[in-house]
Amino acid sequence: MTNAPAIAGTVNGRLDADGRLIEADPPLAALHEHAGGRPGGVLAVPQIATLARLARRLGITVARPAIAADGERDLDLWVRAEPRGNEVTLEISGWTARAAQATGQVEPEEREADFLRAGADWTWETDETLALTQLSPSATTALGRTARELIGRRMVHLFRFREAADGTIPILIALAEHSRFDGQLAELAAAPGSHYLLSGVPLIDGMGRFAGFRGSAVVVHRAESSADAEHDRASDGGAFGARLDQALRTPLNHIVNAAELLRAQHEGPLRREYTAYATDIASAGRHLLAMVDDLVDLQAIERDDFTPEIERIDLADVARRAAGLLSVRAAERRVRIDKPGDGEALPALGEFRRVLQIMMNLLVNAIRYSPEGSMVWIRTERVGQMVALTVADLGKGIAPEDQDRVFDKFERVDPSEPGGTGLGLYIARRLARAMGGDILLDSAPGQGARFTLTLPAA
Repeated sequence: MTNAPAIAGTVNGRLDADGRLIEADPPLAALHEHAGGRPGGVLAVPQIATLARLARRLGITVARPAIAADGERDLDLWVRAEPRGNEVTLEISGWTARAAQATGQVEPEEREADFLRAGADWTWETDETLALTQLSPSATTALGRTARELIGRRMVHLFRFREAADGTIPILIALAEHSRFDGQLAELAAAPGSHYLLSGVPLIDGMGRFAGFRGSAVVVHRAESSADAEHDRASDGGAFGARLDQALRTPLNHIVNAAELLRAQHEGPLRREYTAYATDIASAGRHLLAMVDDLVDLQAIERDDFTPEIERIDLADVARRAAGLLSVRAAERRVRIDKPGDGEALPALGEFRRVLQIMMNLLVNAIRYSPEGSMVWIRTERVGQMVALTVADLGKGIAPEDQDRVFDKFERVDPSEPGGTGLGLYIARRLARAMGGDILLDSAPGQGARFTLTLPAA
């Protein structure tokens, strides 16, 4: 077996509640036996068994690379473990054999991981949606939570990411481009004033697909005066917004996490209606968290002294970044985003962060209301001294009498449908107009909706 070729496709298996390998394709069955396992016995490949136990304990799908020893060779694997009832199904791809690594020989990815660990206060790994899949022991102490509470949570819920000097947010750009990032300043949401510098390298699975990040966190000691801190809070939307954020976000996060733990049935099986209740509670909690975000933004944009920082941006590039950030959500609904090509550019004047916020809102709505299997289009053009970016979907459309009020505060066309807070489009239009542009709507029942963002041309 030492010279066996790579295995194309997926190798499947299934474990019972006790971790026994009750079903396996031949390559997995052989690997299990080479590791000392017996047919129908507990899976004897520790790297795969560990991921299966993690998926069962958390009640979520876990997908990570793994290296398993098989005699005189190592196997590079990409393992996807999905809990299904009391069982766990395994899908293993990228099955590639290579000579066992000699002592002192370090692969490039491991060198990058060693670089990240050097000087780090703690380390972390995420999946492709920025949900945590692994933390070093020191992370639980730093974050004040147990590993069970943290694994599965998205980093965007744990941290408030701060802009770099050029106005960008490095981790979000890296997520869109599947690239490495360094020096992301982040504030711990549950402990305002606790700052970290985050760095990360992308993880690529055995099929060449982006699978998340492996990264480090380094404590930043920032001696800010109370006046500086108050200025920061004011710039984020005023004292009321800061107090609202602090007062509501932490308890809501606790509610969502507790509901998710109940739904995952970590402490044992629950009656079906109880898991349904937990799902509803978690969904409602996330809805309230989104409303907190929108209310804080609302406080900022309705201040008399609110002024966007106008700069030269590439509107087509912003659209590509937004499409990349929402690619997972679109894929879950089987919706394809037709974004501007890599060589397309549309210079405009606006604040990068706010324009990205507008684009995210328009795309989220388009994905939400698109039928499964359809497409969302993003088109750009220049019209005189203005540039325009249109997001079009194939949803049920908006009647003419409803088209004005969708831009009002807390207004939604059909409140019975799952959706946002009723503030997103109001905030988006206020931001667009503050930057010298606007958001226009063209729609008809049964013909989808086309939202167009305009901005001054650069």
